[in-house]
Amino acid sequence: MTDAASTAGPLEDILGRARRVPPTTTFPTVDELVASFEELRAAHPALVRRRRIGSSRTGEPLHAYAVGDGPRALLLVAGVHPNEPIGLHTVRHLATTLVQDEQLRAEHDATWWFVPCIDPDGTRLNESWFTTPTDRAAYFRGFYRPAPAEQVEWSFPLDHAGFWFDQVLPETQALMRLVDEVRPDLLVSLHNGESGGVYYYLTRELPGAVEALQAIPAALGLPLDDGEPESPLAPVLGTGVFGMIDAGTEIDHMVALGLDPTQVPSGNSSAAYADRYGTLSLVAELPYWTHPACDDRTATTTSYRQVLATKADRLAELGQVLTDALAAAGPHLTWRTPTLRATQAFAPVMVQAALAERARVDDPANDRPATVAEVHSNTEVLHSFRLRFTGMALRALDAELDAGVGPHPLRAVRARLGEQFDAWLAEALATELVPAPLERLVGVQVAATLVMSHLLRTEVQA
Repeated sequence: MTDAASTAGPLEDILGRARRVPPTTTFPTVDELVASFEELRAAHPALVRRRRIGSSRTGEPLHAYAVGDGPRALLLVAGVHPNEPIGLHTVRHLATTLVQDEQLRAEHDATWWFVPCIDPDGTRLNESWFTTPTDRAAYFRGFYRPAPAEQVEWSFPLDHAGFWFDQVLPETQALMRLVDEVRPDLLVSLHNGESGGVYYYLTRELPGAVEALQAIPAALGLPLDDGEPESPLAPVLGTGVFGMIDAGTEIDHMVALGLDPTQVPSGNSSAAYADRYGTLSLVAELPYWTHPACDDRTATTTSYRQVLATKADRLAELGQVLTDALAAAGPHLTWRTPTLRATQAFAPVMVQAALAERARVDDPANDRPATVAEVHSNTEVLHSFRLRFTGMALRALDAELDAGVGPHPLRAVRARLGEQFDAWLAEALATELVPAPLERLVGVQVAATLVMSHLLRTEVQA
């Protein structure tokens, strides 16, 4: 699969499989997901094997399921960020398909490892919106994302330029043990974004990979994102395809800007950990909602410098709103809930993000017209951060108030923050976004995984 002639056949077959992902309008709960894997194992004991790899922080068993017995190891991990549940469908669909399709197993000649949900505790805190995932208001009101140091994806060991992270979570330790044992040829960490288009991360290039990955969204009726990159430091391999974000590079960048990385403690990624085994890691980022602007390269009358300056000002405002709310609520809070810990962690993240954006404003290269996609994506990121983190702050306050342990002054803090959330929500909803069909999003992850598996096998055989 190294040129146009050789990619056409395999890629078309893979895209055909991606188009056959059955329609769905909801996400499975953790219990439903685990039950489906157990049903698959019970129905096909010769093909599906279960391995307990550890326990969550609340003591829930963590399992990996192996399908097939080929010489290569391919590992898919879902639930790495608990607000990103598209991968829950992906692991279930692909595991079921492999069990039912002997030809597919033979074509890839691998042992497939599936971790259905590596962070069940966090995922359960998002389940209130799993039945109505297209409702943006419900999504942000029920949103939960752990503090950076409590995210499985970003709590792998780190030792870089004098900065150290060793607060490895039990879930992360479980995944580390599995990676150490199976030494995967391919690791697919299943993520998704919120709005925009499809984009990818790879730890290294393979001949034909960029072109094949770029072809997948269009074949499924989805846009390839061409707006603001998630990180300006990620190497661009092609439109919508980036080199994997590296924690060490991010630390060096923050230090160069005069920022203190220890203010936002977190570790390295699963890709960085697996790299010791020569593993190729893939991330396919997917949007719940799309908009025609997300891949529009038309120049606007707004300068890119002004886009960055506005974003910096509004991120600083968000950081101040969160900081003030936490200061006012602090004396009245008795429970250090996950939503409170996350809010306390992300308030300084927003302050540092504002400073990092301001540092970019003075770069002469940014004195150019911004594209429609850049204006749109920067605006949507701001809407997302505002609603994510004020929404979580409200959940932290409501936990005390709903339990009847929050004193009266806490209600005033909640009322002020609730008004701000409602105003920001109305501003965000003024831009009408189009829900992406969930089955097509699952299809992107399925197709990208099969493409990279095929390319890796072709590389070895060459």
